[in-house]
Amino acid sequence: MGFSKGVFLILYLFLFFFNHSFSSLGLSSKELSEIPINFLKFAKKSEVFDWMVGIRRKLHENPELGYEEFETSKLIREELDKMGISYKYPVAVTGVIGSIGSGKPPFVAIRADMDALPIQEKVEWDHKSKNPGKMHACGHDAHVAMLLGAAKILQENHKLIKGTVLLVFQPAEEGGGGAKKMIDAGALENVEAIFGLHVASHVPLAEVESRSGPLLAGSGFFESVISGKGGHAAIPQHSIDPILAASNVIVSLQHLVSREADPLDSQVVTVAKFQGGGAFNVIPDYVTIGGTFRAFSKESLIQLKQRIEEVIMGQAAVQRCNATVNFFSNEKPLFPPSVNDKDLHKLFQKVAGNMFGSDGVKDMQPLMGSEDFAFYQEVIPGYFFFLGMKDETMKQNPLPHSPYFRLSEDGLPYGAAMHASLVVRYLLEYQMEIPVVTVDSHDEL
Repeated sequence: MGFSKGVFLILYLFLFFFNHSFSSLGLSSKELSEIPINFLKFAKKSEVFDWMVGIRRKLHENPELGYEEFETSKLIREELDKMGISYKYPVAVTGVIGSIGSGKPPFVAIRADMDALPIQEKVEWDHKSKNPGKMHACGHDAHVAMLLGAAKILQENHKLIKGTVLLVFQPAEEGGGGAKKMIDAGALENVEAIFGLHVASHVPLAEVESRSGPLLAGSGFFESVISGKGGHAAIPQHSIDPILAASNVIVSLQHLVSREADPLDSQVVTVAKFQGGGAFNVIPDYVTIGGTFRAFSKESLIQLKQRIEEVIMGQAAVQRCNATVNFFSNEKPLFPPSVNDKDLHKLFQKVAGNMFGSDGVKDMQPLMGSEDFAFYQEVIPGYFFFLGMKDETMKQNPLPHSPYFRLSEDGLPYGAAMHASLVVRYLLEYQMEIPVVTVDSHDEL
């Protein structure tokens, strides 16, 4: 009797995998391939497009720094309320997690970061930043608008959601480790996979770029105060010059990459901050330097961190100075490298190919930039890609973190539709990979 039940189960599974397709879920292969196209058509409707543009411009006018995104978060919650989408708030100070679908497994997530940068905008247009010294110079305003756009698409097509989609609106990506705090607050509980995107102002519209495996470097930040003894510049023998010590430190830090790192292991150490003094004829008591270090492995990051501290302390001592080194372990945690899951890459290629065609899906080389999306990828399979939003009206397209940063709002529908398509297709294919087989306790054969 047990043998008969086993034979029945094997035959059932065989028939499921070879004679059943997505038609068992009400969709043919052709209909599956049309999901991204249909979602894009919906996102391009004038009322949907104008709504996303309006959200993006409101956010651009009112940028907020990490963990200060209270008005941004309020706008997001108001829009989710209008769509009838439930959410959790606050998560990690200002974060919001929306939920669409059955509320039951499988769970998949899509993420947008919300924070701006401490940059004074120099682009003159009707929606210029109204907050002095703050600017959405990295496109996070567009990220929020596109995730809300995806929410609208998903809510309109909720019958296609075979599980639950979580909408992760995250604070403090710009060095604040907001993703880590979201994880610590339970944002990824029961989540099987997560997707994220970033605008690319140098990539043409209707194109996306990504790769399987290592995509972005891990990174850390450091700051050092080098203290000496101030005095008159005309009699340096009576002073201990911290500027000279800091200069030797900076030169020596460059040797960490050029002489200690494996040439095949890409690494960067950059000193981007040097502050001290204020007069042409006065040697200051101290100077402050700071910067970033980056690599594609945690081991290399840890090694760089150790050597940066040793070099700073040692070179300062050579020049008779004292030094302190701060790696911002709480405020700015060590970011791990971003590594794209290979199976999710295959899904991305299918979905993006359906939407953009093969010519619009580009493979890219790894970048030394970093993203705290990597914290999610350390915990669960994750996938991150770049969306073309080049403003063709500009002769030059400044890269992110520039006071002249611009993007084309015509790219908003593509990002919204990609977000929605990826999670819907993921959930549909998840159902195929894990069929639910029920066998009665008694044998019917």
